[in-house]
Amino acid sequence: MSAPGRDRIARALAAVLRLRWPILAAYALLVPWAALVAARIPNEGAIDRLIVPSDPDYVTTRAFQRVFPEAQTVLLLVEADDPWSPAALDRVARAEAAVRAVPHAGAFSLLDALRRARPGASPEALRRLALGTPFFRGQGLVGDRFLAVVASLDVRTPAERDAALAGVDAALDAAGVGPVRRVGAPYVSSWLERQSSQASARSFPIFAVLLVGIALFLYRSFRALLALVLALGAAVALGVAAGALLGFAFTIVSVLVPLTILVTTLATLVYLHSRFVDQPEGVPLAEHHLAALRNKFLPVTASTLAAAMGFAALAVSRIRPIREMGIWTAAGLVIAWVVAYTLFPALQAVLRTPTGRSRRVRSGLYDALAGVLPGFTFRHRFALVGAALAACAAGLVGLFGAPGIAKGMSVGVDTLAYLDPSTALHRDLRWFRENVMDLNVARIWIHLPAPAAADPEVLRGVDRFETALEGSTDVTGVTGPTTPLRIRGYLAGRGERLPTDPEGFARAAADVEQLLLTEPDLRGFIDVKGLADLQLTVLFRNGDAQGYAALSRRVQAAWDAARAGAPALEGARMRVVGESLLQVKVGASLVPTLAESFLLTVALIFTVFLFLFRSGVERLLAMIPSLFALLATFLGMRLLGGSLNVATIIIATTVLGTTENDQIHFFHHMHERAGAPLEERLRHALRVSGGAIVFATLINAAGFLGLAVSSFPPLRQFGLMTSAAFLLALVADFTALPAALWIASGERPGGAKE
Repeated sequence: MSAPGRDRIARALAAVLRLRWPILAAYALLVPWAALVAARIPNEGAIDRLIVPSDPDYVTTRAFQRVFPEAQTVLLLVEADDPWSPAALDRVARAEAAVRAVPHAGAFSLLDALRRARPGASPEALRRLALGTPFFRGQGLVGDRFLAVVASLDVRTPAERDAALAGVDAALDAAGVGPVRRVGAPYVSSWLERQSSQASARSFPIFAVLLVGIALFLYRSFRALLALVLALGAAVALGVAAGALLGFAFTIVSVLVPLTILVTTLATLVYLHSRFVDQPEGVPLAEHHLAALRNKFLPVTASTLAAAMGFAALAVSRIRPIREMGIWTAAGLVIAWVVAYTLFPALQAVLRTPTGRSRRVRSGLYDALAGVLPGFTFRHRFALVGAALAACAAGLVGLFGAPGIAKGMSVGVDTLAYLDPSTALHRDLRWFRENVMDLNVARIWIHLPAPAAADPEVLRGVDRFETALEGSTDVTGVTGPTTPLRIRGYLAGRGERLPTDPEGFARAAADVEQLLLTEPDLRGFIDVKGLADLQLTVLFRNGDAQGYAALSRRVQAAWDAARAGAPALEGARMRVVGESLLQVKVGASLVPTLAESFLLTVALIFTVFLFLFRSGVERLLAMIPSLFALLATFLGMRLLGGSLNVATIIIATTVLGTTENDQIHFFHHMHERAGAPLEERLRHALRVSGGAIVFATLINAAGFLGLAVSSFPPLRQFGLMTSAAFLLALVADFTALPAALWIASGERPGGAKE
């Protein structure tokens, strides 16, 4: 490595070393501010935050919710062998009383409605009344072994929600209610947000141990360790604070941003410091420091640019957390590059971190391995390259499928997939699905051209629509504007079906406008302010994309039939909205997100290679390790029964955006021996950059492997699969890549041509 010339980059780097004290002072002021900003970033772990706000269905659903605000409710299932025994009914009453005493919480149960209709009725009479209609069972209010208490939460913020849920749990325990299953979106959202905030925090201690171990083992210096720690802390604080300035929040995906910045920055610093400790004899330290920085400037800058562009490619996603995570990580990587070339050199100079001339770097095992690699890869070149290409082809089939051979990898956004199976929340939700009903909910929004929602003929047409939906095999329950009228008739002993003739229906619905003033339940189906909007809630099976599409077709057919026979619905508009629709759209967007971001990332990285590498062959061969690692990982994921979710979908960008660093550094140092035989170029690259590649890859793999301790299944899967991909890329760096170079060059060891 020669001393740097007096080019513009060398002069800028010399200025950094000369101004090290002002640089340290600037960071001393900036980093604490960034840490405070980063600490105030909110958590939004709920699945309903996944869709981008500009999506038309998202916009429509939020407009619907402004007309019909959805209260946050949870079902508390009081279990008993005989839920209608006096003891069980007493437990239900105590549960209701306990929940009502909690601030911002209310409670009601089926018993309330039954006792209002039949004051003084015996438990057996209440049982017959409750089970005499399928409606109550279909709403999850009663079962063979439980009665449900519906807890409604009057909350506005996640903190208020969490406080209310904690109050409900504490009140139930204090009341001695006994076994109670808890089911509902507020519990799920609270758990997801809590896990999102803890996911990276749990992996940081593992990463800290890794950092200390590598720094002390490799560089044998506490001063080098301190320089690494301070630079890493600054990069993460500033990178995370950038997200706050961009208006982002921590979601079930973007919690990966701090860890991604941390791991990739440490890898960059290892590249820089490994070159710094390689001080030649007879070269002054100051001159060598500048030469080392200048020597690594091109590969570090190019790899950072490629990684940042790769993550920025996630901006094409229609899934909000993935889009934000990509932009946020790209910004963080650019900031980390600035830290690596300003703060870190200043720390090296001020702390006087030792070079290899005073403390030799431990590399004996690697040196022995590097010595045999050129010959080994030449002898087995065709087998190594063939195996890598075969794994890539199989991985593509496993991921995207092949016509007539295999389907693509399954996609999952099921709530259960995001919950730790060991938790009571997961067990209760699974039990509820298996024994009571699915929790797939569709909202149907009907907008009238005039304020006529309480008109009997409008309600009669809507009732026909509701009845038609109830006849669908995949529908388990429908509630709408006429449901309170049906239940009132049933409890009064007149049956739950409303009259079908105009006169009889008009009599049954004569007091709807009065009921709107006195019955909160009815106001949940008819907008009392404008009387131009109505809504129906449909519970259905098969909540995947195909099931939702089938339901939507049945809803449209039932609406067309109902409107054709109801002149009062002329000009009315019907739309299917709700969180289930948005969740289905997220699932439908996962594979396009993977395909689009994968192709864009490959294209952007290849564009960087176009400017960096002189040879077209090198540009193609440089992609082999990353593509092999990625596609082999997806193949393993498919064989092990894994599925794509909002976390594993970004493995492609993470692996491609990170592992290309190795190839850039490898080829950069091969070019330092341009014109020499391939064996000499390989040995030089292995000597100068190979060790750093090994340690950087181990850092990446172990850093993300720290996510394996997370109790959040998607992040746990992401950590395991990404770590495996990094290790596979390392194997390919030292086997398939040199083997491909031997084949492409046509050379033999010693410089002879084949």
